[in-house]
Amino acid sequence: MKNMLGIKIGMTQIFTEDGTVIPVSVVESGPLYVVQKKTIDKDGYNAIQVGFTDVKAIRVNKPKKGHFDKSNVGYKKFLREIRVDNIDDFQIGQEIKADVFAEGDMVDVTGTSKGKGTAGVVKRHGFGRGRMSHGSKFHRRPGGLSAGTYPGRVFKGHRMMGRMGNERVTVQNLQVVRVDADKNLLLIKGAIPGPKKGLVSIKATVKK
Repeated sequence: MKNMLGIKIGMTQIFTEDGTVIPVSVVESGPLYVVQKKTIDKDGYNAIQVGFTDVKAIRVNKPKKGHFDKSNVGYKKFLREIRVDNIDDFQIGQEIKADVFAEGDMVDVTGTSKGKGTAGVVKRHGFGRGRMSHGSKFHRRPGGLSAGTYPGRVFKGHRMMGRMGNERVTVQNLQVVRVDADKNLLLIKGAIPGPKKGLVSIKATVKK
């Protein structure tokens, strides 16, 4: 099972033996704890439900408290499901650490991108601007939106101003440069989505 949750810590750089600099994103990945097992017979699919990141009991509602108490796992902030092929490989309460990955593995990282608020077309879509001379009256505007009399409407999906960021983003084919199982840290080459302390999902890449 090469699928983990993690918290983005930030970025740094490391050096190889020949002195090459590699920019890396540092992710605190795990430990995850198996809270529930879902089977084809009962639920229609095989999956494990995992908990991640300790949380105070006062921040957990009663239904979740009962759910955690039933599995004898401490209260966790995040609950997620991970599809698995063989459900018998896992036990309730089992700990899953960052060493499910190894150096050199290629992964896809999914997170929620930073929210930029309402942005115009120049920032949001990279439109070219108009003349900046005095009296131009057309500096950073979107320009024409549609044809004239026919069809007489703006086509669906036309690029316009609006909310930018704060959406689910996946960056594919990133390399795991280093794994620290003792501290549950993954060093992944390049940038990954989201702010510091943001939740990310890391899984083996699907496009090689």
